[in-house]
Amino acid sequence: SLAELVAGTSKGVEGVEELNFIGALVTSAGYSADRIKIDPSVVRGLEYYTGPVYEAELLFDVTNEKGEKVVFGSVGGGGRYDGLVSRFMGQPVPATGFSIGVSRLMTALKNLGKLGASEVIEPVLVTVMDGDVEAMGRYQKMTQELRAAGIRAEMFQGNWKKFGNQLKYADRRGCPVAIIQGGDERAEGVVQIKDLIEGKRLSGEIEDNASWREARVAQETVPEADLVAKVREILAAQAEDRKRAGNAQ
Repeated sequence: SLAELVAGTSKGVEGVEELNFIGALVTSAGYSADRIKIDPSVVRGLEYYTGPVYEAELLFDVTNEKGEKVVFGSVGGGGRYDGLVSRFMGQPVPATGFSIGVSRLMTALKNLGKLGASEVIEPVLVTVMDGDVEAMGRYQKMTQELRAAGIRAEMFQGNWKKFGNQLKYADRRGCPVAIIQGGDERAEGVVQIKDLIEGKRLSGEIEDNASWREARVAQETVPEADLVAKVREILAAQAEDRKRAGNAQ
């Protein structure tokens, strides 16, 4: 195994542990081996990257200029580069990044017939309340379930310990819905779903305790199994509100 091959080096052992951690997260997110593969042979910029590196490939077939069927291939790549910022600041700063070949991605979407017009809304934000492996795996899984249902979603990537900053980020981003699950909710198998659009509207109308209680309608607790259905319901209601507002103009 890979662990046995590098057993004599501390860096090697550390690297395998990190790959195992990544593997646990992607498994929790619902990705199987046919979607994500850990490949020790992948090498990128040894002078630049300081940790895991990754590449994104599209595996559908296309016909090349010779008329041959080939796999479409890479559309992006990146990795961990903790030494980059220190070149300018003089202190180590953890960093990771990913670049996408936009022209190649557009070509891929065109080949797949997925460049049709559609109403674009900002993503649903899955907030982070705990940083342990189990919790992070659950957040990844919820994000993936929403995406698999055709709902744009992202998991918060900043400093999760200041929850208020997550909601501020969602507001700046224009996220329509926030998903919240702390330890108590996780133990009960439920999530809180916050309608950020309705909540923002109601917050501007709060004048007394009765109004505040009414504003709580913008946040509901549902079983994890009902996550996708409830988010769809909220997004549909928001779309209907936008439609009515457009017709009124």
